[in-house]
Amino acid sequence: MRLCALLLAAVTAAADAQELFLALEGRSGPGAGKHVVLVSGDEEYRSEEALPQLAKILAVRHGFRCTVLFAIEPETGFINPDRRNNIPGLESLRHADLMVLFVRFRDLPDEQMKHIVDYVESGRPIVALRTSTHAFDLRASPTYRQWSWNSKEPGWEGGFGRRVLGETWIRHHGRHGQQSTRGIVVPSERNHPILRGISDGDIWGPTDVYAVRLPLPGDSRPLVLGQVLEGMEPSSPPVAGGQNDPMMPVAWVRTYTGARGKPARVFTTTMGSSQDLLSEGFRRLLVNACYWALGLEDQIAPRGDVALVGEYRATPFGFGGYRKGLRPSDYR
Repeated sequence: MRLCALLLAAVTAAADAQELFLALEGRSGPGAGKHVVLVSGDEEYRSEEALPQLAKILAVRHGFRCTVLFAIEPETGFINPDRRNNIPGLESLRHADLMVLFVRFRDLPDEQMKHIVDYVESGRPIVALRTSTHAFDLRASPTYRQWSWNSKEPGWEGGFGRRVLGETWIRHHGRHGQQSTRGIVVPSERNHPILRGISDGDIWGPTDVYAVRLPLPGDSRPLVLGQVLEGMEPSSPPVAGGQNDPMMPVAWVRTYTGARGKPARVFTTTMGSSQDLLSEGFRRLLVNACYWALGLEDQIAPRGDVALVGEYRATPFGFGGYRKGLRPSDYR
C-alpha cells in the first residue's frame, strides 16, 4: 500500500512538473535530433505567445524537439509574465543544443540563473529576441549581478546584452506604438544564409525600432536594418529625416567566447512580439537564424515552410495585457 502511494506521488509530481513547461516532439526534418529550449518571460511583448508558436513551427515543419519555458506564478501554476523571479525548467538547458531567449528585466534566483550562465559560457549558440538586450535586472543576489542590463563592472559594462548579444537597452528610436518597422536587408549581406528567401520589405512588425550604438562591438555583422515607418501598417511610408539616416540595425550576428573558450554563434533581433510573428518574413528570419546558429545553414531552403501551426491569436503588445489563467499546456 505504501509503495502504491509513493508511486502515485511520483507520477503526480511528474505531471505537475510537465504543467510548468511545454514540450513538443519534433517530426521529420533537418532538425531531427536537435533540442531547442525557448525561454519566455517579458511583461510587454507577449513572448509567452510568440515562443510557443515559433516552437511549433520548428517542431512540426522542421523536426526540432522543443521545450518552451515560461514565467510561472508558483502558487497557481499559471503563466504570469509579471512574475520576474521564477522561470521553472531552466535545468533543461543542460542538454540543449540551442537556446532561444525572449525575456525582459528578469530577477532570477541563483539556482535558476546558474543554468542560463552555464549555458552561455559553454559556447553553445543563442538566438535572442527584442527585450533580451535587457534580459536581466538582478537585484536579489549579487552572484551574477554583472549580467544585469545596466552593469558597470569592468569588462561587463552593459551586462549580458552588451557583452554577449552586442547591445543593451538604450532607448526607443521609433515612436513606440505609433511607428512600425520595415526590414531592409544590408546590401553587403544579401548572400548570408539567414537572409535566404528574404527581400527588402518581407519583414514587418508593429514594434518600433530600438536604438543601438554604432558600430556594434567586436565582430558583430548587421544583417537587417529597421526602416522607421510613419504609421502602423506594412504599407505605411518611411519617415523622412534623421530617424532613417542612418537606419538602425534590427538584426545582427556575432560570436561570443565564454569561459570554456569555445566561440558561440549568436543571432540577435530587436524586433519581436507575438504580433511580429504574423509576418512571414519575420518568421523566416527566426527559423533561418535557428538553422544558422546550429551550423545547419546548408539545410536552409529559400522557400522553407514557415507557415503558422494551428490557431494563432496574437495579443497586442502592452503592459498588463497578457491572457490570464493559462497554463503552458494551453499553448499545445
